[in-house]
Amino acid sequence: MEKQLAFYFDASACTGCKACAIACKDRSDLPVGINWRKVYQYEGGGWVSHPENKDLLIPSNLFVYSVSTACMHCEKPICMEVCPATAITKREDGVVLIDNTKCIGCRYCEWACPYGAVQFNEEKGYMTKCDFCQDLQAKGQKPVCVDACVMRVLDVGELDELRAKYGNVSAIEPLPTSDLTEPAVVITPHKHAQTSGSGTGHILSVEES
Repeated sequence: MEKQLAFYFDASACTGCKACAIACKDRSDLPVGINWRKVYQYEGGGWVSHPENKDLLIPSNLFVYSVSTACMHCEKPICMEVCPATAITKREDGVVLIDNTKCIGCRYCEWACPYGAVQFNEEKGYMTKCDFCQDLQAKGQKPVCVDACVMRVLDVGELDELRAKYGNVSAIEPLPTSDLTEPAVVITPHKHAQTSGSGTGHILSVEES
């Protein structure tokens, strides 16, 4: 593979406004229930009794941060491995795509993807996911989620270049550990970010994500 395109996400500055997710849904005209980009809010900590007044609760290590996520166009896409119809392919630039003319809608890829990126369109009868706005990128433009971000926490680029600029973090809670699929993403962690696989918090508003 000549190169690997990837997303960059700065969790330290994301406000969780979901402009990225809305822009994606609008551009791709996605039906209710299908969201190629999602924004999770992850919280942790708790409340404990005041040492001098047991009736008074005080915060203890409370935190919350947001994580914007879509298809990671993984270096080892397990969705592609499990597809019995060879409908999922990985281009030379690393972008993972679904050929809906080959997809039989068996949903194996949906079950295999640890990011919930591949989603079944019941009306059309095939699987769908983020295509990295390949048509826009072919014209030298960025994906709509990147351009819509008011805090400029999203970007795209070649994976090696993003790692050289921002580091090698590719997983924080609530994302899964990166060892299974090697996601093509670079993350600047929030100051309270917890390591994937050892988090103590939980996702807020799962149904809205």
